[in-house]
Amino acid sequence: MTTIPESALSNLFENLVTQFLKDNLESIMRAEIKHFMEDSPEGHHNSRNGYYRRSLHTKYGNIEEMAVPRDRNGEFHTQIFEPYQRRDDWLEQAVIHMYKSGMGTRDVARFIESMFGTHYSPSTVSNITATVLEDIQTWQQRPLQKRYSVIYLDGLYVKLKRSTVSGEVIYFAMGIDEEGHRQILGFYVGGQESSNGWRDVLKDLYRRGAQEVLLGVFDGLPGLDDAFRETYPKADVQHCIVHKVRSTFPKIRVQHKTDFLDDLKTIYNALDHDLAIAAFDTLKAKWSKLYPKEIASWEGQLPTLLAFFKYPAMIKDAIYTSNPIERMNKEIRKRLKPMNSLTNMDAAEKIVYLDAIDYNERFSNRVIRGFGDPAVKQKLATMFDERYPAIATKGLE
Repeated sequence: MTTIPESALSNLFENLVTQFLKDNLESIMRAEIKHFMEDSPEGHHNSRNGYYRRSLHTKYGNIEEMAVPRDRNGEFHTQIFEPYQRRDDWLEQAVIHMYKSGMGTRDVARFIESMFGTHYSPSTVSNITATVLEDIQTWQQRPLQKRYSVIYLDGLYVKLKRSTVSGEVIYFAMGIDEEGHRQILGFYVGGQESSNGWRDVLKDLYRRGAQEVLLGVFDGLPGLDDAFRETYPKADVQHCIVHKVRSTFPKIRVQHKTDFLDDLKTIYNALDHDLAIAAFDTLKAKWSKLYPKEIASWEGQLPTLLAFFKYPAMIKDAIYTSNPIERMNKEIRKRLKPMNSLTNMDAAEKIVYLDAIDYNERFSNRVIRGFGDPAVKQKLATMFDERYPAIATKGLE
């Protein structure tokens, strides 16, 4: 008696399943186009126009040469899959979860092969990856809203392998819209952080529709102020208070650190701008002889360190530091940590993209504290209208 190898039985079973799926899907699509034609308006000239062949990757196997009906006018689209879909969503979701857990491309390939055998070859994995990259390109080019109360900017360094492995920056832009929703607007991978790099980022945000901004929040990278104001000359700049305190603290002697920090807090915790200036004058009188350079540095940046006082007090916690975008960067850094170095820019983009869309989904319906208050919304709306008055149109009825 001849024994059939287990692998052969497995392949036979998979072929039976995929053929069964193919027959039933084709039957469903024939019924779809039949109803589509029957429901066409009277006098609408259209007719069936044969079939075209396409494949579809499913969790049950790969369906090859499936006959998809078409009409002469190109108006019929099956509801079974999207016009350019080449697989059902389960595998993409699996890949997404694996990337989110920090698995590299090779790990993903090995996992898929161990689960599905030789059917899911490296080329299949490559096709899935290519589709994700197409999604990234679409996401990066998506239109943005016109108005953002706040735009945060921050960079995150990661290791990228080109000819050698080296640290390169990922530029991040995050915004809070008129409704108070916070979203990642874009990310841009590669190179060393510079004002010119940020200038390109800001131009891209403007090109995609973000043309009216009230406040930019970021650290004191040289040249970033000028780059931001080139794109948004009517916006305010808020330098991150936390960054400024961190950069000052190591320069203060140990015996003075506690007192000096307490005096700094009286500035940015003041009730209004005038009291903040008075608190700085007190700090200056007390410490300028011991720390003249540090006091001069704070004095030179006071306009951008205290810009948040122009805005409603209820949103102070959201705008006087760049902590919101730094927390997001910290989440992404955790995802990247399991990987000693990313193989290339595409790998970095995929991981960051998957985390970015996850972040945006989580915050899509959340209103940032303070921004939902009617008085705050009215104040911000007034500031928008004052800085970006609507252009009057004539002769339009």
